[in-house]
Amino acid sequence: MRSALVFGGSSQIGMPLLNRLRSDGWRVIAVSRDERSDEPGLQWLRGDLGRVEGLPRQVETIFSCGPLDLFAQWFAGTPPETGRVVAFGSTSIDVKRGSSDAGERENAARLREGERSLFATADARGIAATVLRPTLVYGAGRDRTLTRIARVAQRFGYFALPRDAVGLRQPAHVEDLAAAAFAVAPATAAHGQSYALPGGETLTYRDMVARLLDSLQPAPKLVELPGPMFNLLLAAAHAAGHAQGFGEAAVARMRSDLTFDAAPAQRDFGYAPRPFRPTADMFAQREA
Repeated sequence: MRSALVFGGSSQIGMPLLNRLRSDGWRVIAVSRDERSDEPGLQWLRGDLGRVEGLPRQVETIFSCGPLDLFAQWFAGTPPETGRVVAFGSTSIDVKRGSSDAGERENAARLREGERSLFATADARGIAATVLRPTLVYGAGRDRTLTRIARVAQRFGYFALPRDAVGLRQPAHVEDLAAAAFAVAPATAAHGQSYALPGGETLTYRDMVARLLDSLQPAPKLVELPGPMFNLLLAAAHAAGHAQGFGEAAVARMRSDLTFDAAPAQRDFGYAPRPFRPTADMFAQREA
């Protein structure tokens, strides 16, 4: 029986990945910070990448659906014997490299170091490693971008954008990302590679938000403002304690094309993401 150790098993990508592994007959050990009950074919361990007890001595594949930098640090220690590692990173490794926000640049640097460390450790131990880099993640009601937009819009009945928010985006559904991790595990062509995982449709930031709002009931109104007026509204929101973490760098990216090529992932392990067709349940609040 094939076996897997999954870090971030209760995350928005981890949960659908667990379902795929179990449906295919894998024996799965998953790690979560919260207490969880075992199920047929699934054993939960409580802990995190800093400390977790009861790890198996040997496992066929290790999946990481959590922070790449922390996983790389753990992996460089004394992990179980394995021949295969699949870890999620982010396209932020490129998108935020030259950000005007120091925190975003630091995040991109952590991703770069995490990938470098992971591949170096894997190469030294003769382990096949692959890193998957999703774009905008959605579908489980737990992401920090599209679900956040949906909740703000539902609270106020509208969502405001600058009129020039026409940068291109490729939102990726969590089920497609889980399917990618499942499919890449046996793919020998993916050994030692990193892959961008964009969604199956490219659309402007404005159209992405409009489509999201139309999926909600009742549908909030999309308000498009001149740049200076939008900046005043955003400053007022910050003063009132709203839109924290959404600053000048994020606004600037609305105007920039952030697109990635899915062809390598399609070629090497059949990645086939869906177009962006949001429904209200994709942004509903759910338990972790």
